[in-house]
Amino acid sequence: MAEKEIKIVDTDSKGEHGENRCPQCGASDVTYNIKKKKLICNYCYTEFEAETVEGLEKDAKNLEGETRASGTKDIDQNANDMITLKCGGCGAEVVINTKEATNARCHWCRSILSINSQIENGAVPDVVLPFQLEKQEAQKNIEAFVEKRKFFANKTFRNEFTTKNIMGVYFPYMLVSAKAHGNFSGEGGHVARTYTITKKNSKGEEKEETVYDIDLYDVEREFDIAINDLTIESSQDKLNKRSKDRTTNVINAIMPFDTENCVKYKANYLAGYTSEKRDVNISNIEEKVDAELKDVSRHALNQDLKKYDAGVAWEKEDFEIKGKQWVSAYLPVWLYSYQDQKRVLHYVAVNARTGETMGSIPMNKAKLFFLSILFFLAGLLIPLLFNAEGEVVFGFALAGAIASLVFYGIKSSKYRNQGARHTYELETKNELSVLRRKDEETRTKRECSSSTIAGANNHYIAGESVKVQSNE
Repeated sequence: MAEKEIKIVDTDSKGEHGENRCPQCGASDVTYNIKKKKLICNYCYTEFEAETVEGLEKDAKNLEGETRASGTKDIDQNANDMITLKCGGCGAEVVINTKEATNARCHWCRSILSINSQIENGAVPDVVLPFQLEKQEAQKNIEAFVEKRKFFANKTFRNEFTTKNIMGVYFPYMLVSAKAHGNFSGEGGHVARTYTITKKNSKGEEKEETVYDIDLYDVEREFDIAINDLTIESSQDKLNKRSKDRTTNVINAIMPFDTENCVKYKANYLAGYTSEKRDVNISNIEEKVDAELKDVSRHALNQDLKKYDAGVAWEKEDFEIKGKQWVSAYLPVWLYSYQDQKRVLHYVAVNARTGETMGSIPMNKAKLFFLSILFFLAGLLIPLLFNAEGEVVFGFALAGAIASLVFYGIKSSKYRNQGARHTYELETKNELSVLRRKDEETRTKRECSSSTIAGANNHYIAGESVKVQSNE
């Protein structure tokens, strides 16, 4: 089979590693100003407009074949993270650990030295989305999030909690745009009537039951779809959203970002923040990305299937990607972290563009368990106070047990937020055009016990279950 042709767009700045000097005064201290939304020289206050990357397609409808920005190239596992630069100001040699940052100050003359072009270890992306939310705003968001959960929080955590140590972090992501053609066919159901019937159980007792008459249809949709900037983590650690020793899923949950405002990468944007380099290649996540692109399409198609309130059971899902574009990006997050006594890392993350906040708080499970037991005891004591007997006592005890389990489950979920995730299938921007529709009624199923047809899968999500292989 012939190897697919890939177009490479060179996004490299082509600058030499070293100082990025202001053209007005020659100073190397040029950083990003959140309030002005511009790069500014901290000596003469000259402002610099952001640059955009040339050659990348902004509208997925125009994509043909496969395009990859140069920052997405495979990582050289033997590449050295430690890069030594010679300071142009005083001649000293400065070592930059590109695993953690792409610029550093000279310890002699205080000049700022930067990694200005793409290197082999994945530390330099194609584009960057600058911070927009200031640290003080992020601190307020985190404090408000924790305040709502302090009652059942671990005592040590409550005593040690402070937002003074939150960090601004640029995390690595891939932005994937695609143009695709699909043809889905299957069976759809519409609830025509809801009513109650009386049935006898095995003991001969009569019992009322709600049932449904459902009209069934042969359904087919042929469509074109353009998907812009499906955003996926390109860090192995963050891709593992089910990790038991760290709550990485909450970082995923603060998406989406306004990625259409990304600008051409410059190390100056990273000054004052930390960064985490990409450690996976396209080949590691391609299967997952293709599954997620199909998920986005399946859910976008639901807007044209509102008639089928009993669901659609797609039997055939032909989906062909006609064009695809990969771009490597740094996206901004304010991050609070805390390690509990069991060495589990809990995070509270803030989207540094939108302010969206999600987190995990270590719990005092003994306190929660004690209060949950009170619900159960209340269920036992209330009927006894009124001298109730037999089935009444059992009913209250059962209700108390259920209440205690529900209370425990709700509170545990609220504190850990284990199910929190980015609903990419709904939030990824797309434009769908239906080319052909078929809606042919075939029969009616009567007295169905469920209001959803068997095999309904039009809300199915496949991408979440695709395992990502390590690049190592």
